[in-house]
Amino acid sequence: MKGRINQIKNPEVAIDGREVGLRHPAFIVAELSGNHLGSYKTAVKLIKATAKAGADAVKLQTYTPDTMTLDSKKPWFIVGGKDNPGEWKGKTLYELYKNAHTPWEWQPKLKKIAEGLGLILFSTPFDETAVDFLEKMNVPCYKISSYEVTDIPLLERVARTRKPVILSVGFANLSEIKQAVETLRKNGCSQIALLHCATAYSDTPDLGKMNLQTIKRLRTRFGVVSGFSDNNAGIEIPLYSVAMGASIVEKHFILDRDKGGPDAQFSIEPAELAQLVKTIRNFEKTKGKVHYGPADSKERYNKRFRRSIFVVTDIKKGDVFTTDNIRVIRPALGLSPSLLGEVIGKRATQDIKKGTPLNSKMVSK
Repeated sequence: MKGRINQIKNPEVAIDGREVGLRHPAFIVAELSGNHLGSYKTAVKLIKATAKAGADAVKLQTYTPDTMTLDSKKPWFIVGGKDNPGEWKGKTLYELYKNAHTPWEWQPKLKKIAEGLGLILFSTPFDETAVDFLEKMNVPCYKISSYEVTDIPLLERVARTRKPVILSVGFANLSEIKQAVETLRKNGCSQIALLHCATAYSDTPDLGKMNLQTIKRLRTRFGVVSGFSDNNAGIEIPLYSVAMGASIVEKHFILDRDKGGPDAQFSIEPAELAQLVKTIRNFEKTKGKVHYGPADSKERYNKRFRRSIFVVTDIKKGDVFTTDNIRVIRPALGLSPSLLGEVIGKRATQDIKKGTPLNSKMVSK
């Protein structure tokens, strides 16, 4: 029973030998999505830039336009909505996914390049054929998009691989999240991470709608690793998420926003990714461990600037200690101020010069 309690309090997952959870550094993932702009060379550059920035992993998406939707121009297949990115609006879903997909023949080669740079590469499958393909690639884990939380057949197939699953819960309600987690567990997945996800897809996100307290609640309610997947511009919100306990941070990554792309509006560039990684690592250093007392030799020396009991007038042997001849002052080389009440009224055992720190041998029993 004790082991189970600890597991719930500090859930962890192991991804390609890397332990992920509250007791470990945040697992920082660069999401490539369609930011390669259809160029294999750009995809390679993105992976190299991810490694240079110091992130832990790079994530792909594995689908084709035909595995995602139908090639149809009927109204319900056309992207609308006043808040959707300009690159998306007015296009059919088929056009969008045809433009944004990562060719499957690239993916094994990209995995080899990433691993050669010390990165972990995994992907988001969007149907069972994608899972079959990724299994042949031997990816170490799976990511499930927030849009697929309710795709129970897909969750069942991924769970049967018995590999760790990172699931973005996005706009899923509580019952949908519960069903997804239960589905994964019932079908063999014992290592689960849930990512709170802000899906505004905005370059000017409303901070009041981020609800980062959800990160902790996901961990405690479902006994899983929790983290944050950000679909908004900038690095501010992901940094806050780590402070709120995110063990995984996922961020869309692009080489140059000015070149456009389906996710350009809410992706970060290499310098931003490097700053995100650096700031998170610095924050993790400041967390340290639970510690009381001086942290180093400088702090130990500085303890002398506390107060202690000093003799402030010349005292003769046998004189009574009073508030006139002893005081609590700096530095802390005499008896503790907490003993002042015990010393007052007692007699000096010897002559004591003004400016001498009082010690116990100078005070009568």
